[in-house]
Amino acid sequence: MLVLALDTSTRAGSCALTRDGTVIGEHGTDAAMSHDAQLPAALMRTLERAGVALGDVEVYAVAIGPGSFTGLRVGIAAMQGLAFAAGKPLVGVSAFDALARIAGRGLVATWIDAWRGEVYAALYENGLEIEPPAVEHPDAIVRRLGSDPGDARGWGLTPITFIGEAAGVYASMILSAMGDHARIATPPAPLLAGTIAAIAAESARAGHTPPPHAIRPLYVRRPDAELARDARPVP
Repeated sequence: MLVLALDTSTRAGSCALTRDGTVIGEHGTDAAMSHDAQLPAALMRTLERAGVALGDVEVYAVAIGPGSFTGLRVGIAAMQGLAFAAGKPLVGVSAFDALARIAGRGLVATWIDAWRGEVYAALYENGLEIEPPAVEHPDAIVRRLGSDPGDARGWGLTPITFIGEAAGVYASMILSAMGDHARIATPPAPLLAGTIAAIAAESARAGHTPPPHAIRPLYVRRPDAELARDARPVP
């Protein structure tokens, strides 16, 4: 099964191609350029480098968030267009699920920059989500996790692995506050598209092959336009 995947949940997104669960091509996009300025050319380069034709792709996959509203919209729209034109399924994958898969077993805190001094965060244990996605100030999360080293939840002294672009940004604060109870993944912000493709392939093999229009972004925070609209006084 050939899967073409795209991640635009972070500034430095990525594209990947997998065959039967094995990554045969993955590269990051240019963080200095907007995602819309690089698509669909970045996807086509991924196919060309692997010697695969677009018509050979059997499943499309895309990160549904959380992340930049603009980045997610651009990425999802690009993959919807390709999947719709080809009559192929489009599988949406949480960027948090991909980060947790990369980090491996144990306790994993997935952090993505939410701007405004906040982070999108979730907590996983052995690949399973145990605290749902939320948007919070990083120091509040660290205080909560650090004040209870796990005894109340059965964690004991198991260290928490922090992963994601925001984990790299706030690494010093995390380690200073939590000491041996925390560690930062290496690298803290890995490419996600290859893992997204692998998760999508597993989903498709299990029979989950949704049409392109069924994608639902994982925004966590409401868009600014909605917040501004709701803040306007009622005439």
